[in-house]
Amino acid sequence: MTPGIEEVFRAEYGRAVAVLVRAFGDIDLAEEVVQDAFAEAVIRWPETGTPPSPAGWIITTARNRAIDRVRREAQRDAKQAEAARLQPEPEPEEGGPVDDDRLRLIFTCCHPALAEPARVALTLKLLGGLTTAEIAAAFLVPEPTMAQRLVRAKGKIRDAHIPYRVPGDADLPDRLSSVLAVVYLIFTEGHLGRVELSAEAIRLGRLLAELMPDEPEVLGLLALMLLTEARRPARADRLVPLPDQDRRLWNAELIAEGQDLVRRCLRRNRPGAYQIQAAINAVHSDARTADQTDWWQIVQLYDQLLAIAPSPVAELHRAVAVAEIDGPRVALSIIDSLPLSSHYLWYAVRAELLRRLDRKRDALSAYDMALNLVTQPSERAFLSGRRAELAVDV
Repeated sequence: MTPGIEEVFRAEYGRAVAVLVRAFGDIDLAEEVVQDAFAEAVIRWPETGTPPSPAGWIITTARNRAIDRVRREAQRDAKQAEAARLQPEPEPEEGGPVDDDRLRLIFTCCHPALAEPARVALTLKLLGGLTTAEIAAAFLVPEPTMAQRLVRAKGKIRDAHIPYRVPGDADLPDRLSSVLAVVYLIFTEGHLGRVELSAEAIRLGRLLAELMPDEPEVLGLLALMLLTEARRPARADRLVPLPDQDRRLWNAELIAEGQDLVRRCLRRNRPGAYQIQAAINAVHSDARTADQTDWWQIVQLYDQLLAIAPSPVAELHRAVAVAEIDGPRVALSIIDSLPLSSHYLWYAVRAELLRRLDRKRDALSAYDMALNLVTQPSERAFLSGRRAELAVDV
């Protein structure tokens, strides 16, 4: 694709697929005709110029191709019911608070009836326009495995009659949490090295914020991703702890946008887990140096997070903040009570606290346990380096 067409593809592919799914009720058909429309654009636009409404051109071309295909199938197989869909009756208005084709498609892709890996794959495929090969590579699985996952997911939507609609007010909170979890999972997968996944998650987050501007958890998730992504230049695709990062490299524009979203969330006074995590990151981004971090405020925010969404991992992160206020001994007593002995991060944090207490041999053992459990290459490299530094002094 030429740069101009590729830009339209990234911006409009998901909307075009969503419109065609609504019109014809067939995900596979929608994907195929939209891809055909972009293939035709690659041939025609360099000669005729980009149309005034590129998205409208793609959708119209794809719709015409879909109509032609359904007509051919109706003639060949005498499927009168299929032919009748060429002149569908106006759809009744939905009871949901938002009416947008892309939003309907997001909720369909993230339906609880689908397994989490399938939700992620479908969202990236249908809303992001990523190829099966790109998704497979991002999640480190063979392409045939990812292709089967997508086929099964679309088959489940068809066979289980999963509705293509935005949930009503009563069901929206639970269903929205599933959507946000998928977007955040995509982001966290891309956080350490896979830049394209982080970018896609942020793009989906912006889309959700555009479509659901009155949902504070949507804004909170976007703020959390922006504030986290702002620190990427200081990591250079490796794990660098916050205190060791060169804050001059942080992306000031993303920080400003993320902090503004956090303030908007605070004004709504409907706290949620993503909003509080974003607020914690906002406090970190306020500090010009690590020494200026307001650790007391961070501990208070973790207390709020634990009240709303209690989890041992959140308690572990709170203990890290406690160590900066009350010292590593107090923090160690907290984490030793947590049921996280199968989690590499528990051992990694424990190793750092033991190191600060000058319990070097215990710290080395904790590093070894963390290295036995860690899977991310960048995290493994960081822990190996920390252990090697300590081993020199033992």
